Parts: sequence; structure tokens; C-alpha cells
Amino acid sequence: MATSAPHPLPETQVGVYECAITLKFRILEESQVMADREHLLELLIDAFSYGSDEFVEQLESQVDVTEVSEMQAAPLMRRQLIRLRNLPAT
Repeated sequence: MATSAPHPLPETQVGVYECAITLKFRILEESQVMADREHLLELLIDAFSYGSDEFVEQLESQVDVTEVSEMQAAPLMRRQLIRLRNLPAT
């Protein structure tokens, strides 16, 4: 998985955030594809990111972001947070 903040700006504060995304849309797709749960989320997000067209109809989208204590993050994520905060200013 790619990192979303490899080089924070000197004045940027890096934190831990909880993100809840609600996407509701209609899509034209083969039923076999919709039954493959392992690829389904990736397929749906890709389709949604292209925007509404004759195959995808957006009904609702909502994003809620809340900063949380870094102690709520997994140990690996906390170590990454420390590394990001300790990057030398460029």
C-alpha cells in the first residue's frame, strides 16, 4: 500500500485520522464480477472515481474525517508517524 504523506512540509502537522466514507451509486456490471468479493471494493471505487456516466449513477457520497489520538493507531502506524515527524526539513 502506498504512503499518503511521504514528505510532509515543515509547517505540516502529521496526525492520525479516522475516515468514514459512504458511497451509494448504481452500476451496470456483470453479475459474476459483483460476486467476486475480493475485487469488488476496488472495482467499485475505480468506477466511482471516474464519475457518473452511462454505467455509473452517483446517488450519495459523504466523507467524515476525525483526528484521533495516536495511541489508537496500531504500533506499526505509530512508528511510521514518528518517522514522518522526524524527517529533516527540506
